Amino acid sequence: MSRPSRRDFFQQSLALGAAALAAGPLGQSWILAAEKPGEKAPAKPKQMQLGLCTYLWGQDWDLPTLLSNCQKAGIFGVELRTQHRHSVEPSLNAAQRATIKKMFADSPVQFVGPGSNECFDSPDPEKVKAAIEKTKAFLKLSRDCGGSGVKVKPNDFHKEVPREKTIEQIGKALNDVGKYAAELGQEVRLEVHGSCGPLPVIKQIMDVATHKSVGVCWNCNGDELQGKGLEYHFDLVKKRFGATAHVRELDDKKYPYAELIKLFVKMNYRGWILLECRGKPEDRVAALIEQRKLFEEMVEKAK
Repeated sequence: MSRPSRRDFFQQSLALGAAALAAGPLGQSWILAAEKPGEKAPAKPKQMQLGLCTYLWGQDWDLPTLLSNCQKAGIFGVELRTQHRHSVEPSLNAAQRATIKKMFADSPVQFVGPGSNECFDSPDPEKVKAAIEKTKAFLKLSRDCGGSGVKVKPNDFHKEVPREKTIEQIGKALNDVGKYAAELGQEVRLEVHGSCGPLPVIKQIMDVATHKSVGVCWNCNGDELQGKGLEYHFDLVKKRFGATAHVRELDDKKYPYAELIKLFVKMNYRGWILLECRGKPEDRVAALIEQRKLFEEMVEKAK
């Protein structure tokens, strides 16, 4: 009998994984249990790498399709946005999580972690508690599926609440989930988002959120180009960067992406630059390939 090629093996693994996920718990008795608490997360990249945040370009791809398309494009890391078709959610049982972990292990594409929508700004204490517990559930999901951390949001100020109180509340909530993340070998990644998103505010939040397992996820909103400019705002939070940063299309002339990449190269950033693209190309795999080439050119010029 001939030995199957690596490509055939990868495709078979994807098919088996998809079938197991669809089959539910009774169809997955052959799968090994997920990792035990306390096991270390995958190491951060040894150097800066380009990945994909599945906010738009990957939102309608199931997990086998996503892994296949990323491999074709030479994109080897993905942040899986919650509530999208790949369906990697805290509701998955242990066997389903082990299936997903194996699918990534059989692929050259790394699971960077879930992109949650959890935030900690609500004036309602019960909603904040619920967001903390949901974030912990996402952190456990990430650990079980082989990821290294979870994206969260700050998110907004409220007219009836002093800004300082909201900032302190968000920071304390991040310390809470950061402590839990550390127990699992994970990282909490605070996306620069919402009316709390200006970088001076993010710095204030991070001055409260001092836990080492909490990091900033840069997000290219445009606010950082105003006032004292990109480098000033970059420097405000660069010592607290986590393992992920979000960018849009790198050929968007409205944002100085070459300058941003140069700043990341200068600080020897070792993490994922995740494409969170908003356009609607007819061929997204071809578009990903083009973005990867642009990224590689920018990195080379920045050296």
